[in-house]
Formats: sequence, C-alpha cells, structure tokens
Amino acid sequence: MRKSPVLATMLGLMAGAAVLAQAPTFGPGSRVLLDAHNAYPYEGKYADRMPRALATGLPVAIEQDLIWRPGPGGQGGESVVGHDVDKVADAPSFEDYFFTQLEPVMARALKEDRRDTWPLVVLNLDFKTNEPEHHRRVLDVLTRHDAWLTTAPRTSTADVPAPLTVGPMLVLTGADQTQPRTFHDAVPPGGRVRLFGAIPVPQPEGEDNRAKALSLMRMTPEQLIATRATNYRRWVNFPWAVVEAGGQNHASGWTAADRARLDALVARAHDNGLWIRFYTLNGHPAPEADAQGWTRGYNFGSLAAAQARWRAAREAKVDFVATDQYEAFSTTK
Repeated sequence: MRKSPVLATMLGLMAGAAVLAQAPTFGPGSRVLLDAHNAYPYEGKYADRMPRALATGLPVAIEQDLIWRPGPGGQGGESVVGHDVDKVADAPSFEDYFFTQLEPVMARALKEDRRDTWPLVVLNLDFKTNEPEHHRRVLDVLTRHDAWLTTAPRTSTADVPAPLTVGPMLVLTGADQTQPRTFHDAVPPGGRVRLFGAIPVPQPEGEDNRAKALSLMRMTPEQLIATRATNYRRWVNFPWAVVEAGGQNHASGWTAADRARLDALVARAHDNGLWIRFYTLNGHPAPEADAQGWTRGYNFGSLAAAQARWRAAREAKVDFVATDQYEAFSTTK
C-alpha cells in the first residue's frame, strides 16, 4: 500500500516518542479515548482529519461514515467514506482512504508486538446505508487485514461474550438489526467475529427532535441500557441528550445532578460488560461549525463548557468521547 505523505511526516515526528499509552487491559472502563468524529474527507475538504486524529497519540478511536456507491448501471459498487448519500460521486473508497493511511501504524505495531498496548486504534463504523452487499464488501475489506484485528470466536452461545483475541485494531459498528446477519450470524461456528455491534437503545417518544431529546431524560439507566453484552454486541452509543436535557444546544452550567446522571449511565454500561460512547461533545463559537464542517447541534457554545464535560467524562471513565475538536480534547487535563 502507498503511504500518505501527511501520515508519513507525522510518523517521522512521532518516532522515538512515547505515544503508546500503557494499558494492561482494554475492557469497559479501563481507558478513556478520544473518538475522532467524522475523520474523513467530504465535499473536497477535511482530508487532514485522520492524520490529525493519529497525531494526538495512541490509543485513539476514529469514526468513519460509510455509504454504498453503486457501480455504473447498478452493477457492483463500493463502500466509500462520506457524510451525505447524494454527495459521494468523488468520495474515496473506505479501503483506499482508511487502510492505506493506517498501514504504517499497524505495520509498526505488529513488528513491535507490544500487545499490552493493543488495540491502538478503535475503528468506529457508522453505516449510513445498510445494503447487504455493502456489509459484505466491508467484511471482505476487514478480512484482508486480519492480522490487524481484535476478534472473538463464533460460538454456539451467542448471548455469552467469548474472550477476545487482541490485535492492534478493534472494529465497532452500530445497532442496526440487519448487520449481524453478515457480521455474526453468517460466520461458521469456530470462525472469527471481526467487528462488534452496539446494543439497541430505546427510541425516544415525541413529535419533534426537541421532544424526543427531552424524553430521553425521563428514562432510567436501566431502561436505556436494558441488555448485557453478547458475543456480538459489546458497546452502547448515546447522544449527549441522555445526560443533559435537550442535548448540547440546551445545556446550561454543568451541575452535580448532571454528573450523577453521567456516572449512573457509565456504571450501568460497565456493569453490563459494555463499552460506552457519547457523541459529539464540541464547544466553540457558532460560526466555527460551518467553517469546519461540524454539526451545529453538537455545540455547548464555548470551549470551557465542552472542557467541563470532557473532564467529567474522563473522571467517569467513559470509554469513547466523540468530538470534532481532536487537539483540544487531547490537551485538556
């Protein structure tokens, strides 16, 4: 594979530095990672996001949004990284963009064989389209990179998490009900499960987004996290509206009650054997969202407000904290 010039430069700068966090375990509650939100190019912009995420240091989580782009005349197709289904005509393929850039990192990890630091990269897949052929293509791509992967055996007891065989990369995907057919159910007994889904969470009630966001706050941690980890479903993914009523745009000062709610949700997830992720914790002047390609609804309004939540998330041992402000998160203590 060809090496990204930007990534090659970054790796050169990192050579000899202590960028591999020492983590004797990576189970729920053992590490708090930056989850680099939407770390891919779209609309001809933002090609530096993945190198920036890696440059914050390892371990790190990186999100990739995936869209199926059919081939000419509907024949064949490709999994591409992108934000909107109608804007991926020139989008790079998932394999070309992500795996080509990550190859030097994974090659070095395999050579050094420092398994106590693995996985160094958690790949968070957000499928924007869920065609069966899309799932199969992604599984084919992952299979071609088997040496990188953290896997579990496919067993006859799907409701019991089997021990993981650690690799330098862990792959997570969402709660979609069709994905397990390819990623788990079709794996023969004794085969390898190569990526792991999220548990389903209750759908909020309400006529609009505001009402739905508020309804999340009426649910207890036990209602929001009603199931334990299984051999396939090993994490839970939440909008911040489950912590503060209405989410980021409606948050006020960070309070002891907010912290208690966060702690209760994290404890419930970890007690159920699940990693937990919250998205997307940003804080910046409003115009910056459009300039940077960030979602307006993910904004607490100031860096200080976001930092208060980042610190609380670290103290609560949230496993994956999604933000667009990679460098600010990684340098906030």
